[in-house]
Amino acid sequence: MIKVFINGYGNIGRRLATALSSDKEIEFIGIAKYTADDKTKEALENGFDIYVPNGTVKQFKDKGYDVRGIISEAILKSDIVVDAAREGGGFDNKKNLYEPMNKAAIFQGGEERHGERSVADMIHNSRVNYAKAAGKTYVIQGSCNVSGMGRIMQPLIEKFGDKIRRYDVTLIRRWADLEDSKEIKDSIEWDKNPHHQDDVKDFIPTSNLYVDAYKVPSRMMHLHQMVIRFNGKAPSKDKIIETFRTEFGVAILNSAKGTAAIRKKAMELGFQHGDTNMVHIHQEVLKVQDDIIKIAYSDDQTGMVIPENHLLIQSMIFRRPRHEAIKKSDRLFQMTKKRMILEEEFG
Repeated sequence: MIKVFINGYGNIGRRLATALSSDKEIEFIGIAKYTADDKTKEALENGFDIYVPNGTVKQFKDKGYDVRGIISEAILKSDIVVDAAREGGGFDNKKNLYEPMNKAAIFQGGEERHGERSVADMIHNSRVNYAKAAGKTYVIQGSCNVSGMGRIMQPLIEKFGDKIRRYDVTLIRRWADLEDSKEIKDSIEWDKNPHHQDDVKDFIPTSNLYVDAYKVPSRMMHLHQMVIRFNGKAPSKDKIIETFRTEFGVAILNSAKGTAAIRKKAMELGFQHGDTNMVHIHQEVLKVQDDIIKIAYSDDQTGMVIPENHLLIQSMIFRRPRHEAIKKSDRLFQMTKKRMILEEEFG
């Protein structure tokens, strides 16, 4: 049994806590909280031990929140830390906490892969480089958008190989998550230098990939439009769909009216945290023309990386073969069952 601590309790941290605390191979140490707020109450109600920064125990106790100890104590107890800090905070945690205590850590997709604030020498995508993470001390788990692109691109590469000439991907990103309190602006904004292109090329270096990213006033999900150019005539629509028919973490839908329809259905059906944990190919708008295929798929931004983190722990610490890790994660997250339900609902 391994001991795991989650440093942070935002949208990713709270979901990871639900999952990891249910894994019988894991001794879940608890979560880090930095502010004494309603999420602290939620964590306690869920039975999670809470650890706080040194010097803040009284602040939490004065508000009626019982804490187990300070964050450094929890890290010392752990075999691996899943860092769920605010974007950019992982580097400071690595330098101030994980390295001095010689603790392995997983960082999230907002952290730097290159430059002075690099936190790790690889970005994980379970569909592409799962085995490469075995035995690593520090690894970045790719973001939801990056994870989604890997789930779509890698099966195409394996099926059609050098017949593919280039990928052009437009990321239509939600502005905020449902749980977020920040204002949704009535504006479409663009990223002049999306990190997603370089991140994907980190684990699929041979890809001729070009990415544009836009943020739109929505809370539900991301939507990707991927254009794949082939050398010569593109494969048929049926061959493309068949490529993904048994892919883990990919659903094929045919009648969803938009991202909200999928999210609301997941919530209505009682999926944990309202997450599907996957990408959803929208078959009705998949187009083939001459040497081009256009695939539109929605990407569950809040749930996508949660099973990915779980798979990464299985590679880094347990060094479990991918096919066994997939089975274990599927039992925990019920993704095959969710896929079947969604495909029936939106068939």
